[in-house]
Amino acid sequence: MTPRPFVRLHPEDTIAVAARNVPAGTTFSFDGGSERTTLEAIDMGHKVALRPIDAGQPIKKFGQTIGFASQAIAAGAWIHTHNVAAGDLKLDYAFCSEVPVPLTPITGRTFMGYRRPDGRAATRNYIGIVSTVNCSATTSKYAAQKFENALLEQFPNVDGVIPLIHKMGCAIQYGGEDHQQLTRTLAGFAKHPNIGAYLVIGLGCETGQASFLVENGGLIQLGGTEQLTTKKPLVMNIQEQGGVAKTVKRAVDAIRELLPEVNNVQRVPIPVSEIMLGLNCGGSDGNSGTTANPALGYCTDLLVAHGGTSVLAETPEAVGGEHLLTRRSVTPQVAQAMLDRIQWWVDYTALFGQRVDINPSVGNKKGGLTTIYEKSLGAIAKGGTTALKAVYKYAEAVKEKGFVFMDTPGYDPASVTGLIAGGANVVCFTTGRGSCFGCKPTPSIKVATNTPMYNRMVDDMDINAGRILDGATVEEVGREIFEEVIAVASGKKTKSEAQGIGDEEFCPWTSGPIT
Repeated sequence: MTPRPFVRLHPEDTIAVAARNVPAGTTFSFDGGSERTTLEAIDMGHKVALRPIDAGQPIKKFGQTIGFASQAIAAGAWIHTHNVAAGDLKLDYAFCSEVPVPLTPITGRTFMGYRRPDGRAATRNYIGIVSTVNCSATTSKYAAQKFENALLEQFPNVDGVIPLIHKMGCAIQYGGEDHQQLTRTLAGFAKHPNIGAYLVIGLGCETGQASFLVENGGLIQLGGTEQLTTKKPLVMNIQEQGGVAKTVKRAVDAIRELLPEVNNVQRVPIPVSEIMLGLNCGGSDGNSGTTANPALGYCTDLLVAHGGTSVLAETPEAVGGEHLLTRRSVTPQVAQAMLDRIQWWVDYTALFGQRVDINPSVGNKKGGLTTIYEKSLGAIAKGGTTALKAVYKYAEAVKEKGFVFMDTPGYDPASVTGLIAGGANVVCFTTGRGSCFGCKPTPSIKVATNTPMYNRMVDDMDINAGRILDGATVEEVGREIFEEVIAVASGKKTKSEAQGIGDEEFCPWTSGPIT
């Protein structure tokens, strides 16, 4: 079936979005209304003017302003960066004015997960090697590589040994904000329910001392189990061990001792309410806000109705849509926390002579996204329709049930790293251009926004939300995503997991100076 040429998302919109590549001279209408004709070719995901728009007038998509006409635009014309400017929005935040009524609770649904001794629910079972600083990254990687193949075959319940390596850990203020944030991130991974056991490897002289991590990150216990009859984390510094080779040998010996106990787990039924779903988008296009993101929003609503938690992130990609979140906030304090994080990013980018609206990226624009406001309004759709319950700092442990927000950059590896450190045990990642992201120890489900990309990259995409452009409903695809979340939480491998992706994407975020 040939897809309809354009989709109009809201009755007040002054544009429509191309559902396929549309030639010049194509005639179309909505709901039996007056016909329009395209004046030029409009690529999939790009926008066409539904009526004449004078210079300076707002461009409407989702019923919201996504920018302003930088010149007069004729009906049927292509709308993009050549005739649209972001401009300055005047938003009505109206704190807590539209707090939704709670959804009717749904009970009884379970997934097959691992129940840790401390009661937490895991979807995977890894051993982690936590590198405190880039100087110990190679050592950590060498130790993990010893367990890539045959050594793990006799431990079928262990998903792997992952080196949590990064570029940070020194030349930052001791005890300062970046040090505390790195500590939250490393500790969040070490204590993550998907990590059955871990060890810590440092160099010995770095700012990010292993002792600081242990004391300030609450690393009292090895993962979710009492390993090697001790509750103290196993820490080793290269300088004290006598070099890289000796440290690798000791780490490998320690992991060999851990393996039998980490392997001694079985999947059991666990309520769906214990799924924490991290929401992210990358390589977005003009159909992200039409297909994959609203479908994921429907999945979010289903998960919240089941008592679970869904975590939206990427603060710079909420700019221009933050008023929709402040209106849904359960308290004025939550709404103000959301605005405070937006303002922090405005101030932060200004330090470097930039504006927060330098987004979208090159690929985003090729896919039809014109301004950060358009991208943000589409991205926020991943959060569904329920009340915003809390706003968390980067990598902060998420405690609240329901729909919440975490302050992260828009850069995908750093954003998802923060979500996982906060406790996400499944990630849903929407993409229109074709991001292939994975991040161990949490599985990442890829949701494609359009069918051509899905077919082209079928080895990397888990779900095709492009079906919505062919007539499927947002609700149908949203339920498909929800069922996939449960299946993946129960052990089904995602496309990225099947390819072994996820060892290189651990990316703690730092915002301060490196000295």
